[in-house]
Amino acid sequence: MEIFGIPHQAFLGQLMLGLVNGAFYAMLSLGLAVIFGLLDIVNFAHGALYMLGAFAAWIMLDKFGVNFWFALILAPLIVGALGVAIERTFLKHLYGLDPLYGLLLTFGLSLIFEGIFREMYGVSGQSYPVPELLSGATNLGFMILPNYRAFVVVASLAVCLGTWFLIERTRLGAYLRAGTENAKLVQAFGVNVPLMVMLTYGAGAALAALAGVLAAPIIQVTPLMGSNLIIVVFAVVVIGGMGSILGSVVTGLGLGVIEGMTRVFYPEASSVVVFVVMVIVLIIRPAGLFGKEA
Repeated sequence: MEIFGIPHQAFLGQLMLGLVNGAFYAMLSLGLAVIFGLLDIVNFAHGALYMLGAFAAWIMLDKFGVNFWFALILAPLIVGALGVAIERTFLKHLYGLDPLYGLLLTFGLSLIFEGIFREMYGVSGQSYPVPELLSGATNLGFMILPNYRAFVVVASLAVCLGTWFLIERTRLGAYLRAGTENAKLVQAFGVNVPLMVMLTYGAGAALAALAGVLAAPIIQVTPLMGSNLIIVVFAVVVIGGMGSILGSVVTGLGLGVIEGMTRVFYPEASSVVVFVVMVIVLIIRPAGLFGKEA
């Protein structure tokens, strides 16, 4: 059986692989969208935080025997605490300034983190085992689906939808959005806006780290893993609309699938198709698919 002239196993296999990649794009772009949408900071350190989450999981397993399930909780907490320290030490001095300052600062921090880990571990990469509970694969008839990759898709969707609901449909999310629009007014109602801002950046860092832990059993844990992905993730955020949480999730998943399908029909274009889509979207709708026009 063929689909568009392609054997259906190859077509559906690439579709599933694209969905897995899209899940990572969605989770990483989600953290970026949260930080930009609520704090107006272009967080170029996001790729480094993603890398730190993967390395935290690997170090905990290699040095202390901490398994994947505990690392899935501890690594985001550790990197989230680092994010809080970054916000309190550096970023709080840049609020109200041009976002370019935040971009340059976080870009510098990402180079520092990457350089430290390159010096310590090199660039060859470290392997992280798939958790035993999720080892093996399931025969879907049209393809053999690794259980862990299916888990990644489900977990990513759950985290993305949960974050969207928290920010868009709860009182806490309303406080966060109001605090970024008019901090003095919200503080007059007794809300600690600086604390909310600090925790928001920490939560965005924790989301990046969570994506890193989920990625560790699939790809090699290397200091370059964040820098190799962050440009694509920024393109996803721009296409979805800067600061749009729903846009980041939907666009991340959609572009992952588009990238996977491109590998089937025109493999040479698979590495640039995301940027081609970005150019087309910006020409037609500069604010992005889900962004608000100025």
